[in-house]
Amino acid sequence: MSILVQKSGLLSTIQDLGRKGYRRFGINPNGAMDQQAVRLINILLGNDENEAVLEMHFPAPILQFEADAIIALGGADFGTKLNEKEVENWRPYFAKKGSILKFDDKIFGNRAYLAVKGGLNIEKWLGSSATNLRAKIGGFGGRSLQKGDRILFSSKFQIPNSRFTYKISNSLILPDNSSPKVRIIAGAEFEMLTALSELAFLKQSFMIRRESDRMGFRLHGEPLYLLNKIELVSAAVDFGTIQLLPDGQMIILMADHQTSGGYPRLAHVISADLPLLAQLNPNDTVSFNLISINEAENILLQNEFELNYLKFAVDSI
Repeated sequence: MSILVQKSGLLSTIQDLGRKGYRRFGINPNGAMDQQAVRLINILLGNDENEAVLEMHFPAPILQFEADAIIALGGADFGTKLNEKEVENWRPYFAKKGSILKFDDKIFGNRAYLAVKGGLNIEKWLGSSATNLRAKIGGFGGRSLQKGDRILFSSKFQIPNSRFTYKISNSLILPDNSSPKVRIIAGAEFEMLTALSELAFLKQSFMIRRESDRMGFRLHGEPLYLLNKIELVSAAVDFGTIQLLPDGQMIILMADHQTSGGYPRLAHVISADLPLLAQLNPNDTVSFNLISINEAENILLQNEFELNYLKFAVDSI
């Protein structure tokens, strides 16, 4: 019971929601860039929402199912076809043994995800299936998938008696937006910006530079300045922390971020808006909307409520 990689993609890795509880040892969390997409498609299939999935970039791999499987896709739309028939994101499909899954066209977004009902049989490292590419550990041997690799399924399941007619509501799916305005809360050093730089930070748009990767998105825009030059002791950072670099440009730390850093922390992108960032491509732009911690907490609570409601709905089918 497995998926055979017939052709490798640009960067396809096994990911889950990240490695928790080890940052005090300098071990970064890794995990999926678009964690909302991973949670949604796993819930849709009745999996644990932290079940391992395949994260893909375009050009994406060609995959052959060597056993029957029920699958779901989410995140970016790469013009997916199952046995030459178009398939949508956010709904389950039955992939018969021998079926071929391929991705013909990058329609929108930057990262697509594939989940299998029952999960993938991936050995965990420190409680997680996430791939740490730099340390070459976790996921599928600590590396991206290559031609000839076989990804084993965790369990068998009964072939469905009828076609799947349900899908995730649009209210739970973030819209395709190559120029999003993401919500942030102020960081520890936000008030160290000059008044003009603070205004520029919140009013202008910043371009995602080509040097960006899973560790961080480098931004290009009007340089920002601090009131005074300072040297900071390294402090904790997180997925979504926005740091000011010495050249006045910024970087947003992403899923493979380091555990601490010494650059000023201007702000933190709220967790509900990280998926918007995860789907951006180089040369896309992003701008920022400063909100309070209370507002951010309420947004998080509402998102969790809606995900729990989705779980209830799937369990009722």
